[in-house]
Amino acid sequence: MLDSTRRTRRTRRAVAATAGVTTLALTLAACGGDSEGADDGATSGDEEITLTVATFNQFGYTDELLAAYTDEHPNVTVKQVTAAKSEDARNNLTTKLAAGGEGLADIEAIEVDWLPELMEFPDLFEDLADPELEGRWLDWKVQQASTPDGKLLGYGTDIGPSAICYRADLFKKAGLPTDREKVAELLGGEDATWDDYFAAGKKFVAKSDAAWFDSATPTYQGMVNQLPAAYEDAETGEPKDLESNTEIRDLYDQVLAASVDDELSAGLKQWEEDWTAGFQNNAWATMICPPWMTASIEQNAGGVEGWDVADVFPGGGVNWGGSFLTVPASGPNTEAAKELAAWLTSPEIQTKAYENANTFPSQVEAQASEAVQTSVNDFFNDAPVGPIFSARAEAIEGAPYKGKNYFAIHQGVQDALERVDIGGDDPEESWKGALDTYASLGL
Repeated sequence: MLDSTRRTRRTRRAVAATAGVTTLALTLAACGGDSEGADDGATSGDEEITLTVATFNQFGYTDELLAAYTDEHPNVTVKQVTAAKSEDARNNLTTKLAAGGEGLADIEAIEVDWLPELMEFPDLFEDLADPELEGRWLDWKVQQASTPDGKLLGYGTDIGPSAICYRADLFKKAGLPTDREKVAELLGGEDATWDDYFAAGKKFVAKSDAAWFDSATPTYQGMVNQLPAAYEDAETGEPKDLESNTEIRDLYDQVLAASVDDELSAGLKQWEEDWTAGFQNNAWATMICPPWMTASIEQNAGGVEGWDVADVFPGGGVNWGGSFLTVPASGPNTEAAKELAAWLTSPEIQTKAYENANTFPSQVEAQASEAVQTSVNDFFNDAPVGPIFSARAEAIEGAPYKGKNYFAIHQGVQDALERVDIGGDDPEESWKGALDTYASLGL
């Protein structure tokens, strides 16, 4: 049974259900991948132009950094448009692509999970393949953005090698070790498993009013990213029947058993107001933590002391997130945009972006730079985040397969998790809802 404190915390966080997910393939069907009518994007070397860069969350592209490009290219003014949430950026991108690309930025940042759907319409984007840039990125990062015939849709920005961020002060109050090396051992060390992580969580919540983690969905994200091919067959691209997908059902059951039965979850949806407030209210003690998340933690937990980073992750190395810069083919200055995108993803600039926003670079040279390897994070108790996330990156064996239906199927499972973890629904009934959503996709 939930005690009154936890019951109040769980039940007050019901959120409105979304109407569902329309796949990009359906959204773009009307445009048919036809970019006819767009000009070739050529510009003269001295023509005065403005290039827009559409991003979301934090990419580390400060005004000063972008102004440096204008210093090198006096005829080019660079403006950044930043969406508050990645889903806002995705909706804007897909809607405008379906309308022929009018109103899109010259450079559109995208998340890795959008790529499989976008690859169904490669003609809507410029081919960024450039022999002079070969070897700049990790091989699996380039593979993620490459079509079967070798077209490169995006230049890699960051990757998300994940560690565990934790509140050392809350650990101390609960009688758990606080030193980051000992915390790594507590969670299982080099051979850490999800059972180890959840077992430590049960020890914690038994002696604390705080939850172990923020919500079921990001925990599941870390788990599902460790599957070689979660929702689709890697050889054929065909979707796996969700009802008989025992790997996914097992993860669903495991994370909800920890979240609800063991009361480890705070039941807070990431990026919502209650989640943001939770950083100040000591709502949970640990988080799945790719480098880009550390910036959000610091922003939301300002004034709260005790955050640290442990070089450990249940189940082995995993990548969560990471983005790319694309150049829509409909833009008026595509050649200039490609040049800017290459500059923004150069090792030197990505090193500066990492220093600005903790966006761990996908560029090999940038990862090895002194700035990255010697970096520490003052907010996280002077944690040596450069070496920690480098070690987490080395533990990643490759990118999991994600086909064109990944996003829609994954969203249905996430919605099912949220209905239970946040809304208090029955797990079995919510799973049936995920199956209904899957059936509605007509796959």
